[in-house]
Amino acid sequence: MSRRQLLIDVGNGRTKFGLATRETILERREHPTRELSPDAVREVTRGWEFDHAVICSVVPKVVPAFREVFADRLIELRHDAPLGIGIRYPRPETIGADRLANAVALAHMHGAPGIVIDFGTAVTFDILSADQCYIGGVIAPGLRLMTDYLHERTALLPSVDLREPTTAIGQSTEGAILAGAAIGYRGMVKGILEALKKELGSPTAHVVATGGDAEWIISGMGEAIATDPDLTLHGLRLVGNLHG
Repeated sequence: MSRRQLLIDVGNGRTKFGLATRETILERREHPTRELSPDAVREVTRGWEFDHAVICSVVPKVVPAFREVFADRLIELRHDAPLGIGIRYPRPETIGADRLANAVALAHMHGAPGIVIDFGTAVTFDILSADQCYIGGVIAPGLRLMTDYLHERTALLPSVDLREPTTAIGQSTEGAILAGAAIGYRGMVKGILEALKKELGSPTAHVVATGGDAEWIISGMGEAIATDPDLTLHGLRLVGNLHG
């Protein structure tokens, strides 16, 4: 049997688990991050056999649960661990581990120079230079963060279920919010991408999107942008491969 590894991507809302070989992801599971505990980790991974676990987390307080369960089998993705890419960044210890995982996957699966767009609670853009070095990024509010904030901070604006607006000119309060979310958000993404490509000096830089709303947002942008919901897990898989 090919050597197997457990991949763990701890996000603000949900944690993704993947069982993988060196080459591919075999199975996937998810669990709410706020409900993670050593017992929950054991339950989610029950029945999976693997040699080691590779984790990236944006929620530091849950990492001890994984350390307790996996002990010395746990590989924590850090800026100073073997990554297979370089880092040119003033304070590399401040780069989110998930962003480094995305950059690793971009370099080895899509190419450099390139840009990863990760649509999560925040939307992040991470940039890889032509010589495969992480050189920085952009952080902006996530789509649902923006729409939820509108509802929470105003007396009359409702909470809406995100979907494609029928018109750009909203014919109702809900329609107006949907137009702002879909058209406005895509405009922001396009504007940031344009500025990044210009600064990179590479109009043909590889661009790949991941995260919960990636498919929906990218589908309406009219640009050739690849989407990969497992990009972060693949980055963890590739880092795990470097550990023997």
